[in-house]
Amino acid sequence: MKRWIQINNIPIRYKLISHFLLISILPIFCLALLISWTVERVMEEQVNANTMQLIGKVNESFEFYISNLQSYTYMIANNEDVGKFLGQGEDAAFSDNKYDIQRYLRNFTTVSSEVAGIMVVNNKGEYVSNELYAPSTIDLTETTWYQEAVNNNGIFKIIGRPDGRRLTSIVDYTNDDVITVVRAVIDPFTEHVRGVVLIDLKRRAIAETVKDVTLGKSGYLMVIDDKGQNIYQPNQPIVSQIPFKWVSEQQSGDFSKTIKGEKIQFIYQRSPFANWVTVGVFPTEETIFGLREINFYLVMFIFIIMFFGIPVSYFLSHSISKPIVQLVSFMKKAEDGDLKVRYKEKRFDEIGLLGRSFNKMLTKLNGLMHLTERQERQKRDAEFRSLQANINPHFLYNTLDTIQWMARKQKADDVAEVVESLAKLFRIGLSKGRDIITLAEEIDHIKSYLKIQKTRYREKLNYDIKVEESIKNKAILKFILQPIIENAIYHGIKERRGAGHINIEAKSSDENLLIKVSDDGKGMTPKQLSDLREALAESITQTENTEETRNKKGYGMLNVQARIQLTHGPNYGLTIDSQEDVGTTITILLPTMNNSVEEREK
Repeated sequence: MKRWIQINNIPIRYKLISHFLLISILPIFCLALLISWTVERVMEEQVNANTMQLIGKVNESFEFYISNLQSYTYMIANNEDVGKFLGQGEDAAFSDNKYDIQRYLRNFTTVSSEVAGIMVVNNKGEYVSNELYAPSTIDLTETTWYQEAVNNNGIFKIIGRPDGRRLTSIVDYTNDDVITVVRAVIDPFTEHVRGVVLIDLKRRAIAETVKDVTLGKSGYLMVIDDKGQNIYQPNQPIVSQIPFKWVSEQQSGDFSKTIKGEKIQFIYQRSPFANWVTVGVFPTEETIFGLREINFYLVMFIFIIMFFGIPVSYFLSHSISKPIVQLVSFMKKAEDGDLKVRYKEKRFDEIGLLGRSFNKMLTKLNGLMHLTERQERQKRDAEFRSLQANINPHFLYNTLDTIQWMARKQKADDVAEVVESLAKLFRIGLSKGRDIITLAEEIDHIKSYLKIQKTRYREKLNYDIKVEESIKNKAILKFILQPIIENAIYHGIKERRGAGHINIEAKSSDENLLIKVSDDGKGMTPKQLSDLREALAESITQTENTEETRNKKGYGMLNVQARIQLTHGPNYGLTIDSQEDVGTTITILLPTMNNSVEEREK
């Protein structure tokens, strides 16, 4: 709170300068940060998407090669001459067809340049091949690649870079130069292994697919198998070996690692057929090189805005604050008592409007001061007249008391009672100028009024008053019962034949006061009842035109309704029920005012 007060004490010029700078520089600064963050995110997503697309294309090439090799194994196993070799072994008939088998195998290496060699081995360890040779001293059925093919139950299997293959090639390919695939040939009837078909794929074919793909300036692709061994990597790799656990969790993804103080980005995708993982490796710094250029231009733009924004902000704030400061000086002069000062600058903006309003205010203030002087003189005159007028009620009370004393001295008790009731009626009616009295005082006022009317109407008028003791000291508006009872006498009891009766009952109801005034007089017709209810609903509007409504029937009730609703609100007031030749009941609903009359008058 204290900080806010201190901010309010800052001159408006500096507030405006701060405001202009905030609305010009701060949004631009925030926008620059948003653009930088968005561009960085978009560039990163774009690089990852492009890299993933390249990896997908490379994996398609791998799958094409591996799929061809798989097809070759089926074609070779289903060849008639090869079937005889796998079933009979190397006998005289086979020796005659060995050249045909080799020529058949050579067709595959001729059509597919990526194939380095093909070998067919039967379950006796005998083999036939177009490019590969094995020492005569070893049993090929005991080699690891043969056992892996047998254990795979005739399903095509990629060995990768085989260890202990113990085979030589005419072209002298080493184990690091080829990728071996095998498939066992199963007899469909006996489910015994008849032999194994082995095909070597040149790693050079994989390298030619991958090496031309570059990621940025120094990024590259590398391929690892399901054992974490490198199928391909460039000559000068950033990372020589990627732990297989980095890429073993999902089918594809990306992550970053800090290697030798440099943050490296990895993007990988697994080939579902070959089960190889192709990994894109590139420094993260290369992807944000373009972002740095964008950030440079953003910083330059913010600097230019600040360079021009500060002088413009100062000029605008000065143009606004100067006339305000001038107007403040005029107000200080007026505060010191110089009411002849005027704002003379011709402007048509809000400040000019404020200045003209200031001039009008001073003109009206001068007039009000003269008016106040006249009113003070009139007030003193009115107080003097009020002092004289206050003598009359006291004189009236004293006179009525004298008449009452004289009547009782002459033993005219009925006259004394009427005079006493009249004195009490006036005394409660005046109530020292109060508008709020207690319910007991209001009831005493009604009793005095009814005693006077009883003297006039005698046996024709009878009444009964019941008030709960707990509500007698509750505060209510003055003069709300007398007009209602007057209506009950003049329009109800007076117009009926024979004696009439008025019941007055006051009680509490749901934290409210409920007063009922009932008579068994003439009552009202449905039309009269409807008109009176409508008039009560519009009582406030009706009583504003007093000259027009004062002569109407029920004016006193309308006045009571208006006073109640103006004081307590529209939820309170009078409700009326009447039936012709039966009688009328007026119900008055008032809120309970718990504080005393003296407290409310204060």
